[in-house]
Amino acid sequence: MPAQFDTQVCRAFGIRVPIVAGGLMWLADADYVAAAAHAGIISFITAASFPDPDDLRAEIHKCRDLCEGRSFGVNVSMLPKLVQGEKTQEVFQLIVDEGVRFVETSGRNPEAYVPMLKDAGVVILHKVPSVRFAVKAQSVGVDMVSIVGAECGGHPGMEMIGTMVNAALAEQRLTIPYLIGGGIGTGSQLVAALAMGADGVVVGTRFLVAEEIKAHAGYKQTLIDASERDTALTMASVRNTVRTLRNETTDLVTRMEVENPDIRIEDLLPHVSGKIGRQAYETGDTSKGLLSAGHALGFLHAVAPIAEIVKQMEQEAVAAQNRLASITNNR
Repeated sequence: MPAQFDTQVCRAFGIRVPIVAGGLMWLADADYVAAAAHAGIISFITAASFPDPDDLRAEIHKCRDLCEGRSFGVNVSMLPKLVQGEKTQEVFQLIVDEGVRFVETSGRNPEAYVPMLKDAGVVILHKVPSVRFAVKAQSVGVDMVSIVGAECGGHPGMEMIGTMVNAALAEQRLTIPYLIGGGIGTGSQLVAALAMGADGVVVGTRFLVAEEIKAHAGYKQTLIDASERDTALTMASVRNTVRTLRNETTDLVTRMEVENPDIRIEDLLPHVSGKIGRQAYETGDTSKGLLSAGHALGFLHAVAPIAEIVKQMEQEAVAAQNRLASITNNR
């Protein structure tokens, strides 16, 4: 029996289960995002996966058709600092022009783009690595924040604050709705986040083995065979810490960072470029590149449709709610 949820996140996005399937670079396309919508949650097309504006526009159109009225959004990952030639403004304008109702932003303060998005009625979910950045995002007018702790795949920030601490601090310091992420992959964690004051959770790694993810079977099997111990942190030396699947590249980069404390991003790029990692999705060879993955690897046991993964999390949530009820009733 599915759990019943009524949170601000559910109401804002028009979803049944308060789960956000965060944008996955190169992987979150229209088919995956629409499958998430039909499963009762929301996901976001990663704009950076479609650098040509016409391709992004076509993907939005395709997703809208596949969603059949259900909610979806677009993820816009901004570089930490504005650089010459960046097309963030143009991407947001395209999103507005296409009538997309929801965006997930990350990377740097979205303040410069909040007015144009709010004027268009777009709901802004901003992703941050700790509560202090969430407080800042709240002050510039975003509608909600997702806070991803040190356990997350991808970028956990420089401060490496854990998910449980983020959750407790958020309840004390925020007034807007917030979601908790970082190592989230079970329904019991969803219930725990709600009990701590969150309005939902953000899930990434757990969905990497969804059937709808267009990635090589060998890549997915490697993730299934891995455990929560099989991630590595690199690139802290260039203030861009990333948690990824442990492999030859993470071992090499770790050695380079230890041997040269003054290493530059230009020295690392030949090994960490996103184009290298993308090859793993195409070939199944996971030995090279930085492949984002968090501690939720421990929850990956089989390839399954995203609807089945969500259903399992709902069932786990019901079990967790029943445990809480039994504890309360016994007192």
